[in-house]
Formats: sequence, C-alpha cells, structure tokens
Amino acid sequence: LKEVNKVFDFFESSYRVHRFKHLIVSPHYTRNKFFKLIDQEIAHAKAGREAHIQIKINSITDIKSIDKLYEASRAGVKIQMIVRGICCLIPGVKGMSENIEIISIVGKYLEHTRLFIFCNDHHPKVFISSADWMERNLDTRVEVGCPIYDEDIKNELIDSFKIGWSDNVKARVISEKQDNAYRVNDLPKVRSQFAIYDYYLEKMSNH
Repeated sequence: LKEVNKVFDFFESSYRVHRFKHLIVSPHYTRNKFFKLIDQEIAHAKAGREAHIQIKINSITDIKSIDKLYEASRAGVKIQMIVRGICCLIPGVKGMSENIEIISIVGKYLEHTRLFIFCNDHHPKVFISSADWMERNLDTRVEVGCPIYDEDIKNELIDSFKIGWSDNVKARVISEKQDNAYRVNDLPKVRSQFAIYDYYLEKMSNH
C-alpha cells in the first residue's frame, strides 16, 4: 500500500522520484526492470539452464525493447509472444530472432492484457502491467506493473497464456514475411477467449 501511495504522490509532486521495491513504475523504472529480467534469462540460457520468456501485450514498438529481445533470442532464450495490435518486432529471422514466435489474437472480446512470464530456470517470475512496450508507455507516461507472488494466481496466469498460445481459430501467425496468416494445424480447435471462460468456469465449479 505504501508503494501505491507513492505512485499517487508522484502525480502531485512529479519532481520527486520515488524508489520502489515491488511495483514497476514508468517513466523511471519499467524499462530497466524488464531488461534485468531478460538479462537473467540470457544468463540462464548461456549456462545451459532452462530459459524462456512469454509475453502478452497489445503492442510492441519500442526499438530498445525489441533489440533486447533480439539479444535474448541470439543467446538461445525461447520467446513466445501474443501481440494483439502493433508489432514492430520481426520474428523467425535466422541469426537475429529465430527463437522468437509471435501470434496475434483478435476475437469477440477486446483484450488489454499485459502479462510477462520469465522462466527463471523453472522458478517462474510473473508480472502484470498497464504498460505496452512502446516509448510513450515506458518513457513519458505513468504506468504501473506488479509482481505476482500468490502461487495460485501465478499458475492461473501461466495457464491463461498457454490457452492463448494454443489458439488455432482466431490466432494469426506473425512471421518475417508479415503475411499474418491464420494458424492452421491438425490439433483440436481452440478459440482461446472461449476456452479461458471454460477454464475459469471449471475452476469455480470445483470450489
């Protein structure tokens, strides 16, 4: 609660830069915090440990963030991204982004999820945020992200990403060709927005 109060204090006294232990707050800390988390995955990959990143956001246009993900890909970090809107990152390019896969899902419901999952060698760190990875969100706006500490909620968010990633009805594959073709495979049909509803309905019925 103290850190939340610091965020609102910044609106009244923007000349004061507060320090945060838990919250990830733009315009001062978001970029650096996520870059450190990416660096941790790079270190895991170089050491031969499990390293992957899963991101769900509306848009990614920030060049520094894109370059950082390219760096992670070159180091062997597997990256899966669900990007609903603008995507300036080019996945699947040999020697640059071959370890990055991206899909876009535009379905019945308008989503504004910003979810970040860092494998951390099988000890996942999970964050939610109000910020897309765009310069305006990282550098010129007040945006807030937070870590998820509760294990049940953390697992739910990881499951929700997996459901989104399994979509083969509304998912379009973002490729180096930028043709954005619908994902086609022989797996059972999954429309993720409906599947996530069924997921929570089942969880509620089991309580």
